[in-house]
Amino acid sequence: MTKPGADSKAVDSHQNPIRIGAIHNPRSHRNVKNGPVTVSDDTVLTVLPNTQGELDQALARFAAEGVDYLAIDGGDGTIRDVLTRGARLFGDQWPELIILPNGKTNALALDLGIRDGWSLADAMKAIGEGGVSRRVTRHPLLLEKADGTGSQHMGFLFGAGVFNAAIETGQMAHRFGAFQSFAIGVTALSGLAQALFGFGKGAWRQLASMQIRDDVTGEEIPHSGHVAHDLRYFAGFSTLENFPLRMQPFGRNSSGLRYLVLDAALRKVIMRLPALLAGMEGPHLAGLGVHRGKGEAFDLELGEKFILDGEAFEPGHYRLQLGPCLSFVVS
Repeated sequence: MTKPGADSKAVDSHQNPIRIGAIHNPRSHRNVKNGPVTVSDDTVLTVLPNTQGELDQALARFAAEGVDYLAIDGGDGTIRDVLTRGARLFGDQWPELIILPNGKTNALALDLGIRDGWSLADAMKAIGEGGVSRRVTRHPLLLEKADGTGSQHMGFLFGAGVFNAAIETGQMAHRFGAFQSFAIGVTALSGLAQALFGFGKGAWRQLASMQIRDDVTGEEIPHSGHVAHDLRYFAGFSTLENFPLRMQPFGRNSSGLRYLVLDAALRKVIMRLPALLAGMEGPHLAGLGVHRGKGEAFDLELGEKFILDGEAFEPGHYRLQLGPCLSFVVS
């Protein structure tokens, strides 16, 4: 959701200056060579954490001082860590967020429409002049154990099944210097070729043990029966609305907590993958084992590792739901 309009927090006097907490990841892809681009200003609390403990301390300080804005300098993994570790401090009352996309993958920044070169100085100028013309709201995914024990984790893209192989191929592309949309193209082409022409039990053809239920209705996501009922080929969940290369994997004009599930690596399905990723829809897809939908929360029993914004999690019984509504300053 986009919210136009001037900045309600901007001020013309020094009576009530804004406060910005800035977290710069020095190990993010674009920050490694020249270092993060920081801003020297009394209104900015700048932190370059090297450990999770230092990140926790920084977030606790920002929460205690009541910062108005929280800038996150890094990629999707950095954003995941900040949201996850800040959840217990901010709850549902997060400061407005400023994303500085400097990671290997910046899917959230692309989704939000953040322009290349967007800097903290640019954001501060827009805020100070009351010139913030656009905000976008998103709910992250909130992942936790089904029994409520352990930590909660937040991110924007969840994948299970063959998604693990896609992540491994993407990381290989990164090592050879391919990033962003180019890396996604390399991954897609490699996966398509291996899924179509691979033999035996290659990673791109393996099924994974998973059962997925709507946690509100208790009903399981439809299954075509092409393979055993407790097996699937791929499951993806996201709240992102805009994807690289103009892909629409969750369908056209969709929003909220959506899923795309593939039951099996049928040749008819693999051949249609480019069209499916472009948003192809139709009543015939369910019979091929292609399922799309949305909900408020899902119960997941996963027998293999899965991925949330690049981080691998162990198999188990989980609950996936919408996290808090977050507001992003984008221009």
